Parts: sequence; structure tokens; C-alpha cells
Amino acid sequence: MAETQTYTMPAMLDASVRRFATRDSLAFVGERPETYAELGAGVEAVAAMLQRAGIGRGQKVAIFGHNMPNWGKAYLATTSLGAVAVPILPDFHADEVSGIIQHSEASALFVTASLEQRLNDIAALQLDLVIRLDDFAVIRSRAEGVAFVPSARPAPPIAEVLEDDLAAIIYTSGTTGRPKGVMLTHKNICYNAHKSRTIQPVDEHDRFLSILPLSHTYENTLGLILPLISGAAVYYLQKPPTPAVLLPALAAVRPTTILAVPLVIEKIYRNRVLPAITGKAVTRVLYQIPLVRRLLHRVAGVKLMRTFGGRLRFFGVGGAKLDPVVDRFLHEARFPYAIGYGLTETSPLAAGSAPFGTKVGFIGPPLEETQIELRDVDPRTGQGEVCIRGPNVTRGYYKEPELTAAVLAPDGWFRTGDIGCFDEHGNLAIKGRLKSVIVGASGENIYPEEIESLINSFRYVVESLVVQQKGRLVAMVHLNREELEQRYHDLRDGVEKRVEDVLRELKAYVNARVNRFSQIQAVVHWPEPFQKTATQKIKRFLYQERAF
Repeated sequence: MAETQTYTMPAMLDASVRRFATRDSLAFVGERPETYAELGAGVEAVAAMLQRAGIGRGQKVAIFGHNMPNWGKAYLATTSLGAVAVPILPDFHADEVSGIIQHSEASALFVTASLEQRLNDIAALQLDLVIRLDDFAVIRSRAEGVAFVPSARPAPPIAEVLEDDLAAIIYTSGTTGRPKGVMLTHKNICYNAHKSRTIQPVDEHDRFLSILPLSHTYENTLGLILPLISGAAVYYLQKPPTPAVLLPALAAVRPTTILAVPLVIEKIYRNRVLPAITGKAVTRVLYQIPLVRRLLHRVAGVKLMRTFGGRLRFFGVGGAKLDPVVDRFLHEARFPYAIGYGLTETSPLAAGSAPFGTKVGFIGPPLEETQIELRDVDPRTGQGEVCIRGPNVTRGYYKEPELTAAVLAPDGWFRTGDIGCFDEHGNLAIKGRLKSVIVGASGENIYPEEIESLINSFRYVVESLVVQQKGRLVAMVHLNREELEQRYHDLRDGVEKRVEDVLRELKAYVNARVNRFSQIQAVVHWPEPFQKTATQKIKRFLYQERAF
């Protein structure tokens, strides 16, 4: 981007194609990557097809598909014409997809073959063009003669794309309710990707393994646009990232960069690292000694690096809060992790640090040229609402002026709804969500996320949610039932008795480690996993009104 100083998708792609023409760009794991020159030609061919169908400046093009090289081509082709991309999460059900298509006024849709059955008649009726993402075959078109021709190029004149033009509307399935369409400009996205390199340099020798959905801003900006402006290669899985799929992919790609949500590394820690360390009585006792714990973590870190292919130099963690216990493990293991903070509304990155610059419990300083300040600060704790201003901040929510005005001030400051604080070096820490703060009987602020982190560190707990019910703090807990059954299958009273014992032990464990007003009064076994957003945050609004 420094070569063009024009923060638009077409300018970015043109510069990369010229500079990195023969370098690898996008590919499925196990397949030959296309060169940047081939990627550029493919984007032009898709743009020509859209143009022939009448897609142009300001029109909305939805992309409903799983990660693949063609996803990036569809996105770049759309934005190169001055049209607006509307990425839709693959996990959204048909009604949500239909609602987004209608609300965004999309006239065209890219869809992967595996998701075609989710489209319903309401969505299909308003669309002028539907294209299969897997091979760019035209499923339906109201214009005649529309087809994908690999050698085609868009016909002039093509509308000039400006930095302040809308590039994407990204609908978030948040923790508090219905999706909102976040409007991001070309400059929002490209500038954010460009400035991210001030935290972690990326070049043509880097290899990204993509495991998060491209329809989310986190992976879109930092896992697609960032590597493309840097000449790096990106590899995609053809199946969900289960261990059986991910482990061979890590060995084949040997990535230098992976972006993940906390749940990914937390599962690895709890399911593989911790059992290996504490599986024997001797090591379980020695593990309680800080010096020995650090040595054991260092050994585990070396093994973990080998598991990830041996060349990893950046493991980005974002999208939700990392468990403090796992944070400490990664730090002591000398694993090259880094924590980023941001929202869809900030394109997304707003703060972060490079590997080995991470301070346990903190994220890092604000991104270069991004301002972060705290509002309504509690003088007792130094905590306040995190507010952000900078070139990465959204222009608002699509067709939602009242929602926009509630969070975005005329002077550009965006109210995140997150509660945070700074340390003496300017490193940001996030304590919880303003909307999830529970006010205690004496007016104390209780952050359920902090209690949940403690609960999740307890053996057999997979995830938890703390809510207030009739003035009581109630912990809803999802346990690792399989591990309990394997360990206690020979108990006379069965596993159910052991579940009750675990819940009692858990309550005592938590209450011995929190202040008086944060103590939980009841623990409820929740048999199913909680419903989550794309970044694996629990959708709290679905559980707030449950009665126990």
C-alpha cells in the first residue's frame, strides 16, 4: 500500500499483481496456488461477468459461502466495480440470509454449492443474479448472455473507486440481539490492513492458513487483505477445522501466520496440553510449583510449535477474551501468540501487540493513528467505556440512523460498549461488556466474563455463562461429559452422581477465589453447548431470561 497511497481494493490489488506477479497467492491446502498474476486475471474475469449482468457502482452483491480462493475473487471483483460486498456468515440460517439480502437490497448473490439449499423463495425472487461460488457458474440471471469467461476483462468505462466509497456491509450476529449492517469504506479496510503491519511485518515469504470465516471482518481484513497487500500466500481448508483436518494441513502448509479465536487455543490447552502435564500424580503435584510449571510450559511450547508446522511466527488471537490461564500458559511456553482487540465497527483492529511483546492480561497499545480513550471512568478501578476514533472506524449502520447516532458521535468517536483500562505503559485490557455488567446489591459492578474465566479453568468445564436471576448470581455450566464418562464409568452411582459432585466442587472453587459480591449462589448444569457468534462469543441475550 505504501507504493500507491490509495487505500482502495482495486488500487491495492493492482499494486500487488504488478509487484508480486509470480508469487503464490490463494489456494486450497494440497493444491497449486495461483500466482498473483493469475489472481488478478481471475478477479477481472469475475468483474466482467458482474458488469455484463448490470452490476455497477453502489449496487450490493452478497457472498454466502465457505472459505475458498474464489471467495476472495468474488469480493475483490465486486469492490473493483465500485459495488458493495455483503458477506454473509455460512452459519446463518435461511431466514437470516433472506433478511440480510432484503435489508441490504442486494441484487446479486454468490453462493457455494453446499449452501444453495438454504436459500428460500423470498431471497431468490428479488435477486437479479445468482452465481455458484465454486466454479462461477451462473445459476440464474435476468440479463442475457451472462457467463464466466476466464479471459474476459471489464469493458470501459469503469467508475472510479474512491477511498470513502462503501466497500462492504457486514452483518454481525452479536451477543445482544439481531444483526446490524456495519458499513465499511475502502479506506476503513485497506488502511486498517496497512497499519496492522506496524504491529507484525508481513511479506511475500509468509504463508497464512485460514481457519476463520472470511465473511467476518477479522479474517476478511487481516486474513485476506493484509496478506494480499504484502505478497503473502493464503491457504484454505476444504472441510471444517477439526483436528483430523487441521493437523495434516499444518504439516502440509507449515504456516507462518494463523488467525484464531480464543476457543481454538483454549481447546488445545485443555484437551491436549494440560492432560499431558497433569496426567501423572508426580507432575500434578510439581505443577503447583511456579518454577516447575514454567519449565513444563516451556517443554509443552516446543511440542506445540512442532504441531503447528515448526515455522509459526504469528498466532493471532482475537474476537473474544482469552482465558487468563491459557494466556499465562502461552506466555510461559514462549509461543508466538499475540492478542488483538477490535470490532467489526473498527475494521476490525484497534489495539494489539506483536508476539513476545504481549503482557499477560493485557492486549497492547492502540494501533498506530488510532485513538482510544476511556469514558465514564470509575475512579476506584480506573475502568471506563472504551471509545475509539480513527480511519478504521465505521461510518455507521446501514439504514439505521438512530442506532448509528447512539454509538457514533459527530466528531468520529465510537462507543464500543466494552469496559476497559490501561496499565502504566498504555496497554489496554478489556474487562467485559457494558451491557453484561451485573450490578450487585450494594451497587458494585460485577463483570461476569471474569467469573466465567475462573469457572472455565476448572477441570471438566468446557464453557460457562454467569447471569443474574432474582438477585442471585447463577452459573450455567457446560461440562465435558465424555471425559467424565471415561473417568467415572465404573462408579456405582453412575456419572450423574459425579456431575453433582463436580458442580458442588466448582461452586466452592470459585467462591474461594472471588470477592464477596461476585460469589455465585447456584451452579446449573447446561447439557448442550451454548449458541455462539462467528467469533465464538456466547449469545448472552438468549440465556438472560432463563428461570432456575
